[in-house]
Amino acid sequence: MTAKRAAATRVKSGPNDFHLSSVAALQNANVPFLIGGAFVVEVYAGVSRRTKDFDLYIRPRHVDAALGALVRAGYETEVTSPHWLAKARRRRDYVDLIFRAGNGLCEVDDSWFERAHDHQLLGLHVKLAAPEETIWMKAYIMERERFDGADIAHILLTCAEKLDWQHLVQRFGPDWRVLLSHLVLFGYIYPGEQERIPIAVMDDLIRCLRKEEPVSGHKRLCRGTLLSRKQYLMDVQKWGFRDARLEERVHMDSGEIVQWTKAIPKEEKAPGTASKQ
Repeated sequence: MTAKRAAATRVKSGPNDFHLSSVAALQNANVPFLIGGAFVVEVYAGVSRRTKDFDLYIRPRHVDAALGALVRAGYETEVTSPHWLAKARRRRDYVDLIFRAGNGLCEVDDSWFERAHDHQLLGLHVKLAAPEETIWMKAYIMERERFDGADIAHILLTCAEKLDWQHLVQRFGPDWRVLLSHLVLFGYIYPGEQERIPIAVMDDLIRCLRKEEPVSGHKRLCRGTLLSRKQYLMDVQKWGFRDARLEERVHMDSGEIVQWTKAIPKEEKAPGTASKQ
């Protein structure tokens, strides 16, 4: 599907009145934000999903101001997970205020806003998280019950020719293998569309793969916890692997990891794991 065809199908399941009033409340309070999540996937790729959640990305330093504006607008608010997420709610409707990914990476910084796309939302001028940042944020979501690779594949299908590939690769930094894995999958999913991915990008990433040498400091390190908060608990709790979420570049501490692990619904916890680190 081309971007033009995707545009013809969007946006079928837009935000409701609560979401719109939340956007207006933040705008009136001069709190900068970007719309992300399922809404931008529908805008960019034409993939529609019914969801009660509405994702807004904000800088960490604006969390308190955003929550204050929404409280004044009459909504219940809470900081659900201090390392990445706050929420505003009204009955069954939610707005997620996201300032990082759940794994402690992908912090919302100034670059998110510099690269944002303008959009008209039922008369409101808003900004959307760019496709590059959307791919970056979604690339690490590989839970047993949720894998965002399909969203990435659909965004690549409609937007690959317009992406700033240099910026996208830089966003992943030392996690370039994660990006490469999604690009390899794209070629498998759409064998007739592989040319959408620049050959130079694939060549550079594969070159990194070929020349990479084992690093002694990474021995017994498990990065799986950056991809799933539960499927690699056994590795770090019982098998002696170090949790990559405790590395300096990740915005999580041991207490936040414990809290994030306890938040996993009991029925979803991997067998043989505990809620403590």
